[in-house]
Amino acid sequence: MTEPQPLWTPSQASIDAANMTRFIEQVNQRHDLSIDDYDALYRWSIEHREAFWSETWDFCGIIGDKGERILVEGENIEKARWFPDATLNFAENLLRKKNSDVAIYFRAEDQVEYSLTYQQLYDQVASVASWLKSNGLAPGDRVAAYLPNMPETVVAMLAATSLGAVWTSTSPDFGEDSVVDRFGQTEPRFLFTVDGYFYNGKRHEITDKIKTICAQLPSVEQVIQVDLAGFGNQVGAVDWNDIIANPVDRIEFVSRNFNDPLYVLYSSGTTGKPKCITHGVGGTLIQHLKEQMLHCDVHPGDRVFYFTTLGWMMWNWLVSALASQAALVLYDGSPFHPDGEVLWRYAEEIDLTIFGTSAKYIDAMKNAKLRPMDKFDLSALRTIASTGSVLAPESFDYVYQNIKQDVCLASVSGGTDIVSCFVISCPLLPVYRGEIQCRGLGMAVEVFDDDGKPVRNQKGELVCTRTFPSQPVYFWADESGEKYHNAYFARFDNVWHHGDYVMLTDHNGIIVYGRSDATLNPGGVRIGTAEIYRHVEQLDEVVESIVIGQDWQDDVRVVLFIVLRPGFKLDDALQDRIRRTIRAKCTPRHVPAKIVQVDEIPRTKSGKIVELAVREVVHDRAVKNIHSLANPEALELYRSLPQLQD
Repeated sequence: MTEPQPLWTPSQASIDAANMTRFIEQVNQRHDLSIDDYDALYRWSIEHREAFWSETWDFCGIIGDKGERILVEGENIEKARWFPDATLNFAENLLRKKNSDVAIYFRAEDQVEYSLTYQQLYDQVASVASWLKSNGLAPGDRVAAYLPNMPETVVAMLAATSLGAVWTSTSPDFGEDSVVDRFGQTEPRFLFTVDGYFYNGKRHEITDKIKTICAQLPSVEQVIQVDLAGFGNQVGAVDWNDIIANPVDRIEFVSRNFNDPLYVLYSSGTTGKPKCITHGVGGTLIQHLKEQMLHCDVHPGDRVFYFTTLGWMMWNWLVSALASQAALVLYDGSPFHPDGEVLWRYAEEIDLTIFGTSAKYIDAMKNAKLRPMDKFDLSALRTIASTGSVLAPESFDYVYQNIKQDVCLASVSGGTDIVSCFVISCPLLPVYRGEIQCRGLGMAVEVFDDDGKPVRNQKGELVCTRTFPSQPVYFWADESGEKYHNAYFARFDNVWHHGDYVMLTDHNGIIVYGRSDATLNPGGVRIGTAEIYRHVEQLDEVVESIVIGQDWQDDVRVVLFIVLRPGFKLDDALQDRIRRTIRAKCTPRHVPAKIVQVDEIPRTKSGKIVELAVREVVHDRAVKNIHSLANPEALELYRSLPQLQD
């Protein structure tokens, strides 16, 4: 077999200019080393982890007191604590720049557009923080947001965290029950919200939802409302504009310990009440700075965009780019209104340097046969980032053939559990088709077989064998730590088990085959669902698909559900072509025993398809917290299907 050729290789000029190159020079000088490539740097970061994270603190210019000790109980991955003596303030690190440069660009579809300078951002944070403090907000109190991805949301978060409060959020498309399931556990004292939002060209009012939510959250003492969609304040809330109208000269940042809580994020909640995953002040900051400055090569003056909502951890990741003195580019609404090119027009007009999105968005562009490189000047764009689900090899091809040739395609993977990435991009390395470029610095990622032995070029479980700073500090209200232990450490002793089914390649890239709990097991052989999606969704007739394992006659059979384009139907000829394609591209074991046409695929609010929920419905088992789904009614399409009874 011939060695695979990269789709993209960084130029020597870009390597020389990369932050990671400067970081290597710093490490070599301070430690009398001769590291000359990424693999050597990665090995050093694992073998000398205390030195690595200390150097990262210094290189990224973290504002705070690092303290003497870097790591305690480092051999116990559950109990380890990083920088136990360190103190800092998260917001202070994001507000280090105060001038007339634009800090935040914002658009809500084609309805609202404005921006904030760094000075305006600082001034608004100062006013909101002063108001919160005067109303009794104390360190450790929770502040919640039920807001779109807009500048006021960033201001509110920075104001809360400047005072040492804990921030938690979700987006206004979440239903009342989903919000109460989340905020009811964390008991916020203050709730920031909005009158309404725009999506797909329509205004959506949320007044009634706010009233219902507040009636079920007795902890909320004050509601603060931003006016976005023009519906007005009908809930008796404090008006945002009244707060920021009172100028305050400076922010009095409250110092926090490195491992004090900063954010509470929530699991999807499709298998039970959402877990309240609590992330620390310092661990979040140092991990995000490492990923953004080193792996994504964010420089001062860059313009960073990620298509996200407050219901996805990528929002928390995105806003940290302020700490690198980059500008945030925010967009709220549909990425296909008024057409599929709206985000690329935005990218051209703002001179985006980093464009982040989901794999599903790239797939949708590919299916719509959009070709941005023909219409838009994307010369400033250095990186296209993708996460949320597996980016198929064909989607790599699509990006380089239709969006931009000279760009680092940064497929990354991690998640809410670590509010960051295990495997990520690197500005010094080539991009190979279908592969994530590398394991993140300081992240001791391995692939284990079922017996807990490390393997290469073999599918297995993604694990992390050593502690890292962005582990959750705990789960909220999990006093015994049992939920935290069971989530990550019950499978392998003293090893973080992440739940992704992956392979480590010869050149240290990672291929992701799907979630471990969604893998199929016909005849006892594990099959990653992404392998099937990749080939089925290349067929012209197929829009998207979802596959599960159905218990059948003392075994498991593969069942494939597909959504077809208008005008097509699942006849015998198409079924035969699907099966032949899967057999030829995968293996006979991948071939579905049943193929069923459906009108819609259920997914979470962040756009991830829910294989486990579909599996439960097919087996006539209850699906907990169905309201955590974006389209819960779609699940009924899978109940009691006659095609699955024989």
